[in-house]
Amino acid sequence: MPGSVPPPPPAAVDDAAPSPVAVSGPAHRLRLTLLMAGSCLPILGAVLIAPVLPKMQEYFESVPGAEALVPLALTVPALSLALLAPFAGVIVDRLGRKRLLVVATLLYAVFGTAPLWLDSLGGIIVSRALVGVTEAAIMTCCTTLIGDYYSGHQRVKYLALQTMCASASATVFFVVGGAAGAAGWRMPFWVYAVSLVLVPLMAIALPNPAARTVGAVDAEAPAGAEARRPFPWRPLAGICALTFFGAMVFYTVPVEMAYLLDDLGVSNPGAIGLATAAASAATVGGAVTFARLRRSPEPMLPAVFAVCAAGFGVMFLADNAPLLIVGAVVNCLGTGMLLPALLTSAMSRLAFKDRGRGTGLWTAAFFGGEFVCPLVLLALDSAVGSLSGAVGVLGLVTAVVAAGLRAMRGRAGTADPRPLPEQLA
Repeated sequence: MPGSVPPPPPAAVDDAAPSPVAVSGPAHRLRLTLLMAGSCLPILGAVLIAPVLPKMQEYFESVPGAEALVPLALTVPALSLALLAPFAGVIVDRLGRKRLLVVATLLYAVFGTAPLWLDSLGGIIVSRALVGVTEAAIMTCCTTLIGDYYSGHQRVKYLALQTMCASASATVFFVVGGAAGAAGWRMPFWVYAVSLVLVPLMAIALPNPAARTVGAVDAEAPAGAEARRPFPWRPLAGICALTFFGAMVFYTVPVEMAYLLDDLGVSNPGAIGLATAAASAATVGGAVTFARLRRSPEPMLPAVFAVCAAGFGVMFLADNAPLLIVGAVVNCLGTGMLLPALLTSAMSRLAFKDRGRGTGLWTAAFFGGEFVCPLVLLALDSAVGSLSGAVGVLGLVTAVVAAGLRAMRGRAGTADPRPLPEQLA
């Protein structure tokens, strides 16, 4: 089972520092829009070209190993993101969030549109790997800035909004990629140029955060205590381990839904699209539910994992498409709550000077789990003989994780029924 999640120290939970930026008005709305748009860019990289992979395969059919290399063009950004996000986090803390975000967003357009002019499959894969490098910086910076700008329930709300936007954008980008791909497999790569619109707005509208919230956390501490405070490796390791596993839970339905429906005799692309859209809507609903609960995230994790496991169980038992969709909706309702719960838990453990590095580690864990998700399910499929059986095994493991988290919280007496404080560190 992934690592346990010890509760954050009281100072990290009960910090009463006000938000360092305005939380209403046009400037706030523009700032929030830019952060949400930036958070969607890595999702664009993950799904935009999926509809044109068959056309790419046909175009490069004479290239040795194209059967494996063309799908790699879709997945390699996630691998780059997972491997490099921790380094991006270190750079964020040393060079500043805003500067790195602006530069990475500019380079995202450069590398993202490169396949428009490249005619080498190897060159395209290299450009896609570089897209993943910029995505690591963008995702780390956007999430870190949400933690810097906001606190307490506002932070929870906007981290949940980040999940909602990412989930909704995945469906939108898939449709856009398919529509653009009708004009040729290169056409979807033009969409990467949209980041050029964000660059000047980010440079103008995003303020440079200051490390003022740290003082509120340690106002009672002796002089120099903050400088000597070690990075919270142990508590963050537990959250990152859960996040790695949680990412596999999160991506199972989006990755495998079409194959599960096909096994049940549903091959119509329109029907598959509607089923996937229903599951995506449930993810958004789960994120909205989490934001409205106004509770500390740690006590919710066992129940959230249990909801995900229940959805997997229904999917495993389903012998018809409607029941499979019901199971997928239940699972995605849980994953919609799971992602912001894990991210909020990680943020609550990080002071300003550690926030970039900690967010980078969390991001690496999440996208690492995304990358291995189809590989794990493929291995389970081979072991048990069917994809639905593989989903059932993952559901069983998820239920064990939920029970283990519940048991550990019960033994430690750490259950916290209090509402989430208005302000977090």
